[in-house]
Amino acid sequence: MWVLALPLSGGVISPAMADLVSTVPRIKPSVVAVGTYQRTRSPAFQFRGTGFVVGNGLLVATNAHVLPERLDTDNMEALVIVVPGAGETGTVRPARVVASERSRDLAVLRLEGGPALPALRLGSNARVLEGQEIAFTGFPIGNVLGMTPVTHRGIVSAITPIGIPQANSRNLNPALIRRLANDVFRVYQLDATAYPGNSGSPLYDPVSGEVLGVMNMVFVKSTKENVLSDPSGISYAIPVEYLQRLLADPK
Repeated sequence: MWVLALPLSGGVISPAMADLVSTVPRIKPSVVAVGTYQRTRSPAFQFRGTGFVVGNGLLVATNAHVLPERLDTDNMEALVIVVPGAGETGTVRPARVVASERSRDLAVLRLEGGPALPALRLGSNARVLEGQEIAFTGFPIGNVLGMTPVTHRGIVSAITPIGIPQANSRNLNPALIRRLANDVFRVYQLDATAYPGNSGSPLYDPVSGEVLGVMNMVFVKSTKENVLSDPSGISYAIPVEYLQRLLADPK
C-alpha cells in the first residue's frame, strides 16, 4: 500500500485515484463530440452526444439515439464529429453511419478521410464485477458547458436486466413492452452521476483504460425508470460485448 502526499493540502491520493490520474490523459484523445454541422446556421455545430474512437482509428462508437432521425441535406447539413483541441477549439470531421442496432441503442460511425485517431482498447465483459470501480469521460450538457471532455468515477452497483416486469399494466410503456417481448439483455447499473450529453461515453477501467461499456442516458432509463415521477441519480451503460458483436458483424 502506498500514497502520494499533497504538500499544499496535507491530503493523500489513494492508489486507485492515482491510476485514474494517469489513465485520463490516455482516454481523452479518443473521446469525441457527435453532432451535425450546417455552415449557414448559428451555431454551425449542433451537439448531440459523445462518441469514442475504436478499431482502426477511423471508427467511432456511440448510442444510436444520439444520431439524428434525418439530415437536412438540401441545406448541406452533415453528420460530423468534433475532436476537441486546445481551449475551445476543435477539429470537425465528417462521418457516416456504417452500423446501427436500435434494439441495443448502439451505432458505429466511420470518419471520412484521415488521419486515424488513437483508438481505445475494448475489454472483456467477463471481467466486470459488481462493486468494481469504473470511470467514464464525455461531454455532459455539452451544448452548454462546451467541448471539454469531463471525467466521472463510481462503481458498478448491479448487473441487471434492462426490462423489469411490472405489477400493474398502467406502468407499461411501448419501450418496456418491446424490451420484455424481445431479447432481454443485462446492463450495468452505476453508482455514478451522468448527465445529458454523456450518452455514448466510454465506460472504462480506471487502471487499464479498457472499455467496459457504453454510457446510456435515454434508452435504458426509459425502460427501467418509466414509473418514476422524477429522474433518479442512477446511471446505466450497455456492456461492451454488444459493441464488439456490432463491430464484428459483416453486415
